[in-house]
Amino acid sequence: MKTVAIIGGGPAGLMAAEVLSQGGVQVDVYDAMPSLGRKFLLAGVGGMNITHSEPQPVFLDRYGSQADRIRLWLDTFGPDALREWVHGLGIETFIGSSGKVFPADMKAAPLLRAWLHRLRQAGVRFHVRHRWQGWDANGTLRFATPEGETHIQTDATVLALGGGSWRKMGSDGAWVPLLAARGIAIAPLQPANCGFDVANGWSDFLKGKFAGQPVKSVALSFTDASGQLHSKKGELMLSDTGIEGNLVYALSGALRDTLTAQGTVKVQLDLLPDWPNERVQKETAHPRGSRSLSSHLASRLGIKGVKTALLNELLPPETLHHPAQLAKAVKSLTIMLTAPRPIDEAISTAGGVRFEALTDGLMLRELPGVFCAGEMLDWEAPTGGYLLTACFASGRMAGQNVLNYLANRL
Repeated sequence: MKTVAIIGGGPAGLMAAEVLSQGGVQVDVYDAMPSLGRKFLLAGVGGMNITHSEPQPVFLDRYGSQADRIRLWLDTFGPDALREWVHGLGIETFIGSSGKVFPADMKAAPLLRAWLHRLRQAGVRFHVRHRWQGWDANGTLRFATPEGETHIQTDATVLALGGGSWRKMGSDGAWVPLLAARGIAIAPLQPANCGFDVANGWSDFLKGKFAGQPVKSVALSFTDASGQLHSKKGELMLSDTGIEGNLVYALSGALRDTLTAQGTVKVQLDLLPDWPNERVQKETAHPRGSRSLSSHLASRLGIKGVKTALLNELLPPETLHHPAQLAKAVKSLTIMLTAPRPIDEAISTAGGVRFEALTDGLMLRELPGVFCAGEMLDWEAPTGGYLLTACFASGRMAGQNVLNYLANRL
């Protein structure tokens, strides 16, 4: 029986294991951590967002410059197929009001338990606390284990080692120098789905009272280094050092690249995106009499709490008390961003094994029989189920192509 080693026990690696075990191959999964799927479990702590129900053209657009490549993965295992697969594990799903797809109980652990049970029943063997160390001179896989170094010979290998964020969960990017030493082209890992620092930081008052609070129903826009306008409506959150949250994550790739090109980037925050300019101007200009500015903003525009605090933080007194200028700021409040947060704070990473280093079947051109899948490849996507869907799909494609590779070697 042919043997395949899968290095990395996250969604991409486990999906490759499933395909290979169904194809009559002996599969061994190796993971550096004490248990499998740790990042997957942590991602489900707020509610396990499996995928998204939006139309395929919109879904594919979420993958930016790599959409055409990822289309190949999703053509065989897209959002609908993923949902059916989850149902096959005995886990029901539902579509939330935003179009996101969740397990019925919103949890990741039951899904992972059912999946691992099915893989064990299929003969997949799991080896934890096995940290991959590359290859020896004979091309044998090297692992550091609590009992010492061990060497494994296999007929093919799938690398599904994740990116470089969430180090404590095992996604630490330690594989980069191992592949680079073999001449594999790798784009530098960068933070994705991350927060950003604001120029000069927030005041102690704003940090102390509003850090961690959401700023709801706003629109964020900016112009990138090429002159393209990016704009999106949603919800963000103030952090101790700047801004983060789903709205920021959705634009994080373009923001990061613009910062790399320019050093800083000005973003405009529309605090009332559903209000036309004329209405904001009219309500702001309404005489406020003896009322405080905060009371005036709350009663006439519904602006209060963290939004009021942001206006006070970022505007000089003369603007706050000039109705026309204040109305303009409400619709376009400037925030200067200076840097993304460190990679270990990011939800995911951009960069990784360049697609030019791979065949269409995800095999490394320089290392026949070695395939790659998941976040360690050079692509990125926003949160909302897009990352997870493509990781599952890439693992499935890698597994299928390993089977093709082994069949052709008979």
